[in-house]
Amino acid sequence: MSQNFTVSLQKVIDEFKLEVIYIQKDAEDILIDETEVNRPGLQLMGFYEYFNAERIQIIGKVEFAYLSTLDEATRRERLQLLFAQRLPALIITRELPYFSEMLELAKEYEIPLLRSKESTSNFMSGLIAFLNLNLAPRVTRHGVLIEIYGEGVFITGESGVGKSETAIELVKRGHRLVADDAVEIRKVSNISLVGSSPDNIRHFLELRGIGIINARRLFGIGAVKMTEKIDLVVELEQWNPEKIYDRMGVDTEYVTLLGVKIPSLTIPVKPGRNLAVILEVAAMNNRQKKMGYNAAAELLNRLGMASDPKETIRNYENF
Repeated sequence: MSQNFTVSLQKVIDEFKLEVIYIQKDAEDILIDETEVNRPGLQLMGFYEYFNAERIQIIGKVEFAYLSTLDEATRRERLQLLFAQRLPALIITRELPYFSEMLELAKEYEIPLLRSKESTSNFMSGLIAFLNLNLAPRVTRHGVLIEIYGEGVFITGESGVGKSETAIELVKRGHRLVADDAVEIRKVSNISLVGSSPDNIRHFLELRGIGIINARRLFGIGAVKMTEKIDLVVELEQWNPEKIYDRMGVDTEYVTLLGVKIPSLTIPVKPGRNLAVILEVAAMNNRQKKMGYNAAAELLNRLGMASDPKETIRNYENF
C-alpha cells in the first residue's frame, strides 16, 4: 500500500510569505495532500463536474475581474457554492482586494483565506513545485549523497567500504555534502529524483576512528547543501579479482529507484585508488554523456571498429 504524505498549510504560508486574511485554527493542523492547484473560473460560473475540492484554490486577476461584473447577490451565491465545497484554502494573488462576501463566507465555512503578492502564474508554478517536492513518493536508502561539479552522486555500498571517507575528501576538494548514512529520496517527477537528509542527522558524518563530525560547522556553509537531484548512482565494492569490471563504458548501466532509471557505476575499492578523484571524473563523464558525448564510442570510431563494439571490447580487454 502506498503511503500518502501531507504538508501543513503553515509551511505553505511560511514558504511563500502569504498574508493571512482569515484562518479558523492553527495552520499547522490543516494538512494538504494534493499536489495540484486550481483556478476556479468555471466553478464561479456554476460548473462543478470533475471538481476536486481537496486542491488549493487560487483567485487571480481573471477570476477577480469576472466576479466584479456580477451584482452582489449573484456574486455571493457563486462564492457560496465554492466555499461550500470545504476547500483546504483559498488564495488571492497579486494583492488583489477581496470582496466582503469572501471574508464572511470564509468565516461561515471555516475556510482559510490568504493573499500573495506574486503574479498568478509565478505563484502557481512555485506552489506546484513546492507541493510536488513535499508530497512526493519517497524512500530512505543507506548511502551518501554529494554534489560533484553540479552532478548529484549517490554513493552506495556495504558498511565500512569507505563512503563517508570519500565524501570528506570530496568536501575538502570543494564539493558539497547533502546527506550521509541515510538519504531520503523523493520522486518529484516521472524522470527526476531529489535526495535530502533527515532533519535530525543533516550534515553529520561518521568517520571510524574519529567519530561524529558536523560538516557544516567544520568546513563552512559552502560545503553543504539541503537537497540535490540524483544524476548518478555509484556503488563502491571491495575489489574482487575474480570479477570482470567494465573497462570501456560503451553501454550505460542503470538502476531503478521509485520507478525512475538512473545511470549507475560499480567502482572497485582497493589500496592505492583515489576514490575522490575517480568520482570527480565519473561525475564529469556522466555530464558529458548527458550532453551527447561518449569517449568510448569516439575511440571505437577512431579504431574503425564501431560496427561491432562488443568484439572491439573483447579485443581491447585482451591487450
